[in-house]
Amino acid sequence: MEGPPGPEERWARTWLTRVLEPGDETGGRWVREMGPVGVVRRLRDPDRPLPGAGARRWAGLCARAAAADPARDLAAAADAGARFVVPGDAEWPTQLDDLGDARPLGLWIRGRPGLRMWALRSVAVVGARACTEYGAHVSAALSAELAERGWVVVSGGAYGIDGAAHRGALGAGGATVAVLACGVDRPYPRGHARLIGRIAEQGLVVGELPPGDHPTPSRFVLRNRVIAALTRGTVVVEAARRSGSLATARAARRLGRFVMGVPGPVTSGLSTGVHQLLREEAVLVTDAAEIVELVGAMGELKEVPQGPLLPRDLLGPGARRVLDALPARGVVHVAEIAREAATTQDDAVARLYELRSLGHVERHGDGWQLTRHAVISARAGAGPP
Repeated sequence: MEGPPGPEERWARTWLTRVLEPGDETGGRWVREMGPVGVVRRLRDPDRPLPGAGARRWAGLCARAAAADPARDLAAAADAGARFVVPGDAEWPTQLDDLGDARPLGLWIRGRPGLRMWALRSVAVVGARACTEYGAHVSAALSAELAERGWVVVSGGAYGIDGAAHRGALGAGGATVAVLACGVDRPYPRGHARLIGRIAEQGLVVGELPPGDHPTPSRFVLRNRVIAALTRGTVVVEAARRSGSLATARAARRLGRFVMGVPGPVTSGLSTGVHQLLREEAVLVTDAAEIVELVGAMGELKEVPQGPLLPRDLLGPGARRVLDALPARGVVHVAEIAREAATTQDDAVARLYELRSLGHVERHGDGWQLTRHAVISARAGAGPP
């Protein structure tokens, strides 16, 4: 376990967020082997390229290094109400260490709660941007139910499933985290500026990139590994075969997290990616209780759905076998009842009188018949007698 970072290391990590791209495993290896301060020193000496950096890449890194200004970034973060958390801090979520050399250098965070504690009981809900009405409804409902059960909903702040997930959690008065592919002071997409503002007030807005930095297609994909690592499991609500949310699910699987999928119409192209996940290793889920049963603590099991308790449900096995031996219509003799119930005639007679006292059967001469009440009870849920 890493000790608390000193001021020089924190400064170096702040500086490096301007130089290295998120998920850069070569850069992560440099940081692991030399320490962030050592990497900064080498980047300030253009004549000493770091191992594995080609001439073109080294020139690009040095150009970025020359423009980096940690003091400016920390001041911009403070103006936006954000803080910079690094490995070794009390707030650092140690499950991010599972990413190895692709671990973030640090995280810029807006919001009052502590990320480490929130991440311990969190679930990612992700999916298509251009989702259907069904997908948006399911995403919001699942997230609201998770929030009501005390779980933190994590998503990417995007249009579609992500936005519905955040709104569902917020609407339930619950906790949600938006992991952005840009600076936390620059809400993206712009149409979600108000939503991301609400998340920062009620929850947390998190990102690897320094203030003011913009998103790119590759940064969206790399952001997904943080969502996967941060949470106990990932639920994909809707996704086409090439959806970026599938990258989150695959990252979760590589990290040993739970991967879940919500089925959709087989005629919908936006369900094909989810259905492919379900054909592989994902677990099918349809409500929050099923999600919590997977990711929660031992004993957080979903109750098995049951119908209403019927009078015949209270019968012992012997009496129920005799009751089941009577047809829905008509009178039948004891010998036939005993044969169908695989018992003796004496036992059948004793059971029949017990059943009569409970209102299940009535006697007609030498035969027996189900009462109208017993027939209705059987149709209501016990199956045909």
